[in-house]
Amino acid sequence: MADFRMPSLGADMDAGMLVAWLKRPGDPIARGDIVAVVETQKGAIEIESFQSGTLRDICVEPGQKVPVGTVLAHIDGPEAAEPTMLPAAPSPPTVPPRAPAPAALPTTAPREERGARGRISPLARRRATELGLDPAALRGSGFDGAVTRADVERAAKERPRGPVAAGSEIRRAIAAAMSRSKREIPHYYLSATLDASACLDWLERENAKRPVAARLLYVVPILKAVALALHAVPELNGTYSEGLFRPSSDVHLGMAIALRGGGLIAPALHHADRCDLDGLMRALGDLVRRARTGGLKSSELSDPTVTVTNLGEGIVDAVYPVIYPPQVAMIGLGSVMKRPWIVDDAIVPRRLIQVSVAADHRVSDGHRAARFLETLGQFLAEPDKL
Repeated sequence: MADFRMPSLGADMDAGMLVAWLKRPGDPIARGDIVAVVETQKGAIEIESFQSGTLRDICVEPGQKVPVGTVLAHIDGPEAAEPTMLPAAPSPPTVPPRAPAPAALPTTAPREERGARGRISPLARRRATELGLDPAALRGSGFDGAVTRADVERAAKERPRGPVAAGSEIRRAIAAAMSRSKREIPHYYLSATLDASACLDWLERENAKRPVAARLLYVVPILKAVALALHAVPELNGTYSEGLFRPSSDVHLGMAIALRGGGLIAPALHHADRCDLDGLMRALGDLVRRARTGGLKSSELSDPTVTVTNLGEGIVDAVYPVIYPPQVAMIGLGSVMKRPWIVDDAIVPRRLIQVSVAADHRVSDGHRAARFLETLGQFLAEPDKL
């Protein structure tokens, strides 16, 4: 028997509210199945099981807020180990990322389910989960008391916790995590201005061959180059806890995404180093959409081995980030700027990007971070290798 616990989904989380169970006692569970939905300051998060077996019993009912590590349920199965859900030792998926799936939450429910007050359609249930509502607690206005999507939307509007309060909670959580980071992690910073002209010229030629819907964002080949460069400097890719550095053989890029209600979230692009550019583009678009509308999985928040923050196409040259514990580095991408550059003793216009590294001095030093920046520059100069 294994314990299914309230996971830690980052340094800024100490408790979560159980929103809904997507499995019932007696249901079979395969490793990777979505078993429950938990609400944190970051929104409603789908919680996966890392244990195959059968759901034996439920210990926490929807609507209860419990600390990280609390046993939520028990799973009977052949595997003796408990599910690995804490970020201190990431548990990467065993398969490469797939093309983005529909926004629907996995569920074994029939076409219509009967809750505490009546039936609820899959569409209404999905929307309720996205909004952090317990489907079983909703009153239905449809036929025979069925809960409709309109009922879900109305319940969300009547809920006292509004977007301003939610945004304030996220800010408080971020403040706590970043204060801890600056207090406990001996940061050091390096930056370099890199010539991205070859990479962006290649991208423009490639996009010209494609239909509009299949074109790549400029940041996609840069992210791939970052992921590949991290292989040359494994000291920047992993986690540190209890006095021990745990390097990761996989590169799961945490992507800092601004939320519409305020605050940031940094879910993982799994195996960013193994994805081709089209797969990375699909995965990025899917991740941003689900981060802003609901439907992130627990592994996407607990698995990042390093985080990238990208300022987009604004006017800021550089960003000097604060490491998100227990990670040991964070990469900052400034905006691409056209500037004069010296090539073979001639001044020519080039598209440049300033890349910054914040790293943990307990694990690496400036020489290794400089090696990362140098390797990144080489990949940007040879986009055919991405």
